[in-house]
Amino acid sequence: MVEETIASSPARRSGIWVAGRRVLTVGLVLIIIATAFEMLAVAATMPATARDLGGLAWYGWAFSAFMLANMVAATVAGPEADRRGVAMPFIVGTLLFVAGLLLAGLALTMPLLIVGRAVQGLGSGVIGAVVYIIVGRGYEAEARPRMLAIISSAWVVPGMVGPGLAGIITEHIGWRWVFLGLIPLPLVAALMALPSLRRLAPAPQSFDIDDHRARNNDVRMALVLATGAAMTISGLGQVSAAPVAGVALVVTGAIITVVALRNILPPGTLRAAPGLPAVIAAMGLLNLSFFGVDAFVPLTLTAVRGLSVVLAGLALTAATLTWTAGAWMQARLVRRHPPGLIAAAGLFVMLIGIGATIATIAPVVPPLLSIVTWGVAGCGIGLAYSALSLAMLQNATQGREGRASSALQIASQLGTALGAGIGGVIIGSGEQSDMVEAGRVALHFVLMAAVAGLAILIAYRIHISNARH
Repeated sequence: MVEETIASSPARRSGIWVAGRRVLTVGLVLIIIATAFEMLAVAATMPATARDLGGLAWYGWAFSAFMLANMVAATVAGPEADRRGVAMPFIVGTLLFVAGLLLAGLALTMPLLIVGRAVQGLGSGVIGAVVYIIVGRGYEAEARPRMLAIISSAWVVPGMVGPGLAGIITEHIGWRWVFLGLIPLPLVAALMALPSLRRLAPAPQSFDIDDHRARNNDVRMALVLATGAAMTISGLGQVSAAPVAGVALVVTGAIITVVALRNILPPGTLRAAPGLPAVIAAMGLLNLSFFGVDAFVPLTLTAVRGLSVVLAGLALTAATLTWTAGAWMQARLVRRHPPGLIAAAGLFVMLIGIGATIATIAPVVPPLLSIVTWGVAGCGIGLAYSALSLAMLQNATQGREGRASSALQIASQLGTALGAGIGGVIIGSGEQSDMVEAGRVALHFVLMAAVAGLAILIAYRIHISNARH
């Protein structure tokens, strides 16, 4: 059967804005803007949400639940798009995302908000995976690079205005409308894209039995990994209240997580063996340390330093902009320096930014300085993230770049989930569990700085290993 695609149209219909395709292009851009805005805006609005609903100990779960669900959904969505076509997964992902927005916006307790965030993560994971498949099947080869650039650019506007706009909405209307007000956008995007997507047939099923087994194993291991990570984070939160049960849950969850990682990541990743394993390990630690701080910067600035939600969101905006600048710097530096060395340098810059941000917790330091310090950290991750992505491609076995890329994304998402989860445990515990204590924030930030230091050593190991070869 010949696959029916928009890409098979005559040359006169080539491009991303031609008649018959521009509606699809706009729909895809809108859905990316919606998911990007939500991911970037939630951190700015969470301090007000935690004050309203209580349950500071659940704070980190607002991010961890999203990322763990995202990781599982992204693993499932690809094979389903191959088997059923892209229309059904795209619609399911959109409906899940909208349902998550509705649940979060109407939540009366923090656990219900966490459920909403997890459902959002499922929807976002499906959408994120399927959009790239749509680009591959729905656009001819000449148009794909431009469409991918448009998709990447769709993150810029939410990064610039998302945190600040979320802060304004939170202060003047209420945090719930950061969720509820977004609902129409993904629905409109899905209605625009659906007619074109229904004309995209499933991919020809040319995979052998080993391919199917490998995909099924990836899905199972992603579920096991998410379960183990969730058990570990939950156990850490219970150690102080119920030591025996908490320790048992941590140990069990850690064992499950390690077993899953050994099955789903390249051999040697857990010991950061030279080559691709070290790249994957460095990426996991990079995301753990950066997002372990990033999730709590607005909370620290509002609850500890007394800034408004709008001003606190400016720190996130600064980091988003400097992340982009760091990525562009990496593209120039890589012409003269190996990616492992650039990644180590970027991590060092990020470590400086984290250290300077720790200093802004002190009452004698102007809190607005955190906008600059966290911007420095954003530049560092921009350098390191792009460099590690390039190092992955250089170290991956030819013909297996897809699996290496998947492993890199899993490490990235798991690191983000663990960073936020660990922060929630440290900052949300203590005798006054409903108050943000500066000492606990500083402790968590120092721990994340130590993780960044370990990542520097691993990234430099990539450089040394590649230099010897």
